[in-house]
Amino acid sequence: MVKKSNVSSDFLAAAVDVRCSFQTLVVLLVAALVVGAVYLTAESGYLMQEDEEEQKVRPAGCDLFSGRWVYDNESYPLYKEEECTFMSDQLACGKFGRSDLNFQHWRWQPHQCDLPSEVECVFVDAKKARFNATALLERLRNKRLVFVGDSLNRGQWVSMVCLLDKVIPRGRKYMHNNGSALITFKAKDYNAKIEFYWAPLLVESNSDDPVSHRLPDRIVRAQAIEKHARHWSDADILVFNTYLWWRRPQMKVLWGSFNTSDGIYKKIKMLRSYEMALKTWSDWLEIHVNRTKTQLFFMSMSPTHERAEEWGRMKGENCYSETEMISEGYIGDGTDPNMMRIVDSALDELKTRGVNVQMINITQLSEYRKEGHPSIHRKQWEPLTEDQKSNPLGYADCIHWCLPGVPDVWNELLFAYIFNNLSN
Repeated sequence: MVKKSNVSSDFLAAAVDVRCSFQTLVVLLVAALVVGAVYLTAESGYLMQEDEEEQKVRPAGCDLFSGRWVYDNESYPLYKEEECTFMSDQLACGKFGRSDLNFQHWRWQPHQCDLPSEVECVFVDAKKARFNATALLERLRNKRLVFVGDSLNRGQWVSMVCLLDKVIPRGRKYMHNNGSALITFKAKDYNAKIEFYWAPLLVESNSDDPVSHRLPDRIVRAQAIEKHARHWSDADILVFNTYLWWRRPQMKVLWGSFNTSDGIYKKIKMLRSYEMALKTWSDWLEIHVNRTKTQLFFMSMSPTHERAEEWGRMKGENCYSETEMISEGYIGDGTDPNMMRIVDSALDELKTRGVNVQMINITQLSEYRKEGHPSIHRKQWEPLTEDQKSNPLGYADCIHWCLPGVPDVWNELLFAYIFNNLSN
């Protein structure tokens, strides 16, 4: 490349020795134009090269959620069930008798995923498909990562704790749970908190007790969220979900307080009440979230596998005794596209107001995994009756997920977005 300073000095040195004749001036002007053209051509080539390199590292996009499951018993599972200090008995399927553990050895491989070079996608190469727990802890130094939602989000939180637990020395971590809705796991050396807050409907409801919440008559205060939100208003990363607890034809909505007798109760169709609750949640985010500090995520619905006829088995069966995944495209009745559209609409509306909430679309990739549920291999909170023992189908859990397992992949996806600020 011709340097600008050399061109100028050569030009001036030549100009001193020439006679001011018309012909000489013409020659000098032509020479200057040639040198200038060479310089500009070199600069142009450099810029074109820079532009090409920019295009190489900044492709049009990468859909992490479109892909396939690949069996990988070298890299997966990312941790061992018995080595996770804080494993939940609800999700510890091996501990409660499950012997077929092939479900632990699957990784998610996006289709033709071209990511920028700085993104180091952990999904492209099986040898690189490792969750970097130390890197995440460094990112979380002096910060709070809070999962807010129902028991499925709690399962993802347990998965995250297990993923991080393995790199934290004994005595340098603790779990705090005083029976409230907030449970805190802390990595002391990083001053990092990874927390779960129980709010299955996001807004206030009569199911907000983290233990005693299974009530026959579910009631929500669709316009009240502050009781919950004050516990996570200063979080640095928020991961929300709400879906399963809305699955009924109607919801009883309360205008007023649970503590007074003058409230107004109305039964409203589920989709409309869900929309109302997400509007309250959205308004809170717009007003209270620090947009320069807080990363916001919403987990799409986690599918259930309670109707085996949907994947070719007999009617009345479910995920009980399943050991293989569904190999072809499948969307079960447990997934409600209307609810997904309401969430999409809420997130789009928030974006117009300057609040970016990234959807982590786990639905389709999890639909295939009918063999990933606890089924009967989990702690039973009440003794089984003789009828239940004789009919395992009746109490098989086809909603939650065994760990290690599918929620670990959800956290790998979340990990990619936390680190790389990817957007829709």
